Amino acid sequence: MGLKAALSKPFAAYVVWRINRWKNNAVAAQQEVLHHLVAEAGNTAFGKDHHFEQIRNYKDFKKHVPVRDYEELRPYIDRVVAGEADVLWKGKPAYFAKTSGTTSGAKYIPISKESMPEHIKAARNALLTYIHETGNADFVNGKMIFLQGSPVLTKKNGINVGRLSGIVANLVPAYLQKNRLPSYQTNCIEDWEEKVDAIVAETIDQNMTLISGIPPWVQMYFDRLTEKSDGKKIKDIFKNFELFVYGGVNYEPYRAKIENSIGKKIDAIETYPASEGFIAYQDSQHDKSLLLLVQAGIFYEFIPASEYYNENPSRLSLEEVELDTNYALILNTNAGLWGYSIGDTIKFVSKNPYKIMVTGRIKHYISAFGEHVIGEEVEQSLLSVANELGVGITEFTVAPQVNPEAGELPYHEWFIEFSAPPADLSAFSKKVDQALQKKNIYYFDLIEGKILQPLVIRSLQKDAFVTYMRAEGKLGGQNKVPRLSNDRKIADGLIHLTRKI
Repeated sequence: MGLKAALSKPFAAYVVWRINRWKNNAVAAQQEVLHHLVAEAGNTAFGKDHHFEQIRNYKDFKKHVPVRDYEELRPYIDRVVAGEADVLWKGKPAYFAKTSGTTSGAKYIPISKESMPEHIKAARNALLTYIHETGNADFVNGKMIFLQGSPVLTKKNGINVGRLSGIVANLVPAYLQKNRLPSYQTNCIEDWEEKVDAIVAETIDQNMTLISGIPPWVQMYFDRLTEKSDGKKIKDIFKNFELFVYGGVNYEPYRAKIENSIGKKIDAIETYPASEGFIAYQDSQHDKSLLLLVQAGIFYEFIPASEYYNENPSRLSLEEVELDTNYALILNTNAGLWGYSIGDTIKFVSKNPYKIMVTGRIKHYISAFGEHVIGEEVEQSLLSVANELGVGITEFTVAPQVNPEAGELPYHEWFIEFSAPPADLSAFSKKVDQALQKKNIYYFDLIEGKILQPLVIRSLQKDAFVTYMRAEGKLGGQNKVPRLSNDRKIADGLIHLTRKI
């Protein structure tokens, strides 16, 4: 065991001891965070506009601070981007994380000098928690790769701007710098396919022990490695590869293919980072749920997903949540996001400690006929049948077809790229449809009532989603294909890539 590995174990034990202190007192920790945030931002423009001086508790907070999405909070954010200080948080942001907006171009998410360390600490603690639980620390002596966006930052009125992963790349602790790949020069390559090829060339002969990234782009990296090494499995290329760290999407649809590429099962850690804050991470190899980070500069609120579009939905603090209920996640952060609807839905699977599963996006659903089918239902229905029949899924997305050919009932149209296709696509489709009916009573009623016909699956050509994302200028990095859409934009972009059966 190397020196780093040996030193990491007592440090991991200390960090886990500190984590347990707030993990076992989560409600009290959240109350402290709320009071601290309100006190720190009292003299900002937002704090004055929303009477922070009158806020004594969560009830007061809800009275004065409405829930907003990015567009509704944008008048304040635009003032911050223009260079004004003390608007949403004291002073000016340390960075802007630039993300893709859905309605009006780029979004600029402020990151403060108080919030940035929480991103670094959470990523570090996810690894230390793993070390403490498993006793496995050897990976820290090998090479680690983080598939991420370019670390090149630009300036916006004197403030550094970049993708979150690119910002974080500039802040990797010194003790990891020598172990980290790819090189800075390679990481700066903007074209994703060119970048992956360069990463393969740089890493194929290295002692890679930890690999991290969004699963579909990690799969692309694995595919290129296998091609370059005449068909070898990843375990034979990187003999000491021990840990896979991922986030951004549900891993389950990718698990089988990634494990097949590796050639063995491997320990994995799921993380839940966002530009708005690092929200949760998997803290046990025996439990796939994520530990909610209640003392990381974020005060959380939860709106039942079923009420989200109501005029006055319920708005709950941590101590009020129930298990197995889908909630829209609302953030209040030490970067100045207030009542901020991040767009994700989660559910609690434990309240002692508070642990969550990410279930989808509040705007990513299908409800063309009132069925309100969500991502979790679609993923579980598909994967349960695929696993039963030995079918491999590379990627998929679902959209409504509300204007079918004359004489046909409307239906849900599934676009699936198979790595191992079903022997009988019609029988496979029928079983997936039946599984979805069991998951969603409204969908069942629409099928039974002959309002909808059973779902239709379109089998796509190999690399169809890569082709689509390339055409959209969204290949690689932090970009992800939405599982569900309530419109036809993605579907219409994929229809010409359908594979002939």
